[in-house]
Amino acid sequence: MAKEKKDIGSSWEDLPLPEYFPEPYTEERAEEEEEDTEEAAKDSAVKCSPTLLRMLKAAESRWTPRDRDKAEPSKLGRKVSEAEALKTNMQIQLNDQQEEFNKLPTKTGPRPLSHSISQLSADCFSSVGSVSSEDESPPQQKPQKTSKGLTDFCIKNIKQAAFGRKEIDIAQQGMPALMILRKRAGGEKPLAGAKVVGCTHITAQTAVLIETLAALGAQCRWAACNIFSTQNAVAAALAEGGISVFAWKGESEEDFLWCIDRCVAADSWEPNLILDDGGDLTQWIYKKYPSLFKKLKGIVEESVTGIYRLYQLSKAGKLCVPAMNVNDSVTKQKFDNIYCCKESILDGLKRTTDVMFGGKQVVVCGYGEVGKGCCAALKGLGAVIYVTEVDPICALQACMDGIRVITLSEVIRHADMVITCTGNKDVVTREHFDRMRSGCIVCNMGHSNTEIDLASLRTTELKWHRVRPQVDHIVWPDGKRVVLLAEGRLLNLSCSTVPSFVLSVTAATQALALIELYNAPAGRYKQDVYLLPKKMDEYVASLHLPMFDAHVTELTDEQAQYLGISKHGPFKPNYYRY
Repeated sequence: MAKEKKDIGSSWEDLPLPEYFPEPYTEERAEEEEEDTEEAAKDSAVKCSPTLLRMLKAAESRWTPRDRDKAEPSKLGRKVSEAEALKTNMQIQLNDQQEEFNKLPTKTGPRPLSHSISQLSADCFSSVGSVSSEDESPPQQKPQKTSKGLTDFCIKNIKQAAFGRKEIDIAQQGMPALMILRKRAGGEKPLAGAKVVGCTHITAQTAVLIETLAALGAQCRWAACNIFSTQNAVAAALAEGGISVFAWKGESEEDFLWCIDRCVAADSWEPNLILDDGGDLTQWIYKKYPSLFKKLKGIVEESVTGIYRLYQLSKAGKLCVPAMNVNDSVTKQKFDNIYCCKESILDGLKRTTDVMFGGKQVVVCGYGEVGKGCCAALKGLGAVIYVTEVDPICALQACMDGIRVITLSEVIRHADMVITCTGNKDVVTREHFDRMRSGCIVCNMGHSNTEIDLASLRTTELKWHRVRPQVDHIVWPDGKRVVLLAEGRLLNLSCSTVPSFVLSVTAATQALALIELYNAPAGRYKQDVYLLPKKMDEYVASLHLPMFDAHVTELTDEQAQYLGISKHGPFKPNYYRY
């Protein structure tokens, strides 16, 4: 039948009707079949297969002499024999499998690539899994050296470098802008002499950025901006490639600051550029190494949290170096913040909770670009969305998108999920937690964990249970439990991964910002916070269009003159809102 189906395609309508149709099953037919069965049973010992014979003999050997005397060559006896034989055969197979399993090596050691996927899953994607015993000791206490003799780094396990290199190679295929920058500017080395100290997420995508900066002539030292987001295999690959990396997944707060300090306080090496994500590195240098801070040529910051800190320094007159605000550039706001979060919010929630979104009542705190992306994704899967917002413009946008705008206190009792994306502090407080229903999921899509008041939850009356990596159940005395993800830190990079392509947009913007600050003539940038020139945003966008085989229309001279702009851009004024 399968062959006939294959011959005619996927349709069954043209199959020929069978020549024989079975008759209805009646009592007379049942008696006839019983007689035929009894006659056929006489020859069953001859007609059965050799395999069945061996199974029957194995079952017979397990009988006692008393059982043999009682056994009769009847139909019932044969059925019992076959059942015993099948049971025995299954037992033999299980025993063989157990013996084969016991032969496997038990010592922890280097594993082939095909066996290392589960480890990468535990390290990079926050899946349920165990870490080998060789990785249990703190990285600071382990002697580490690359194959080329580099010792100025601190990671989890340098033996994972080969696997991390493959992850970086895969990410490169989805990051066209950085590859084009390497090709076009690699010979000129626009960052020759630059010493970049960075504090970002250490993933395969940021590794492509770091190696691009090195290819453009920069010396780099790197730490992680999030204690959960580091992909250990990627960190190992960077170290093997000659980059001084100080990061591993699951750092403590003390480890986090220790890694930042090791990046900055290197012997005979002083940074002149900062690439920061969250402002922790900038703040550390500003407070602990003020003389070094004053020598910097510039700071590039990509998060809303870090930008707040820079504007505060500028307002107080304490920002003594120019800084580039990448977070508010068009290529970061309209692509990374929207599209990256739109896809990765679902990935992070699914990997950690396996939750079904249809019909769930979800509260999204903040309707900026990140909030818009999260709401679009969740709404598309059938969730009922509520938004909390302080800005009337963003609130009106939510209303026009068909989303109910409400305060968190009004809806908290009915919420199945609360997602913060404000960049603020104390958005979800203990009062809100006490009023949540049991099973409510709480997570954060902003950079910092300040949005959720965790300090109020660390009391003796509340019990914390770690049920999965980055998944905690907080249990109240009455048995109510709230699910907290990633301890309130950035969900998508702590519990999942993000698309390489959309990060290519942000990474290219960061690279161009560093090149601009490093090569700018004296006096172009003063001690303040600047946005990237509009022309750079357009250039970054143009580098990604070939991936879609997109063809941009070119203005005629008359059209350009009519609009009062250059036919090559920039096409929008700086005040334009995309």
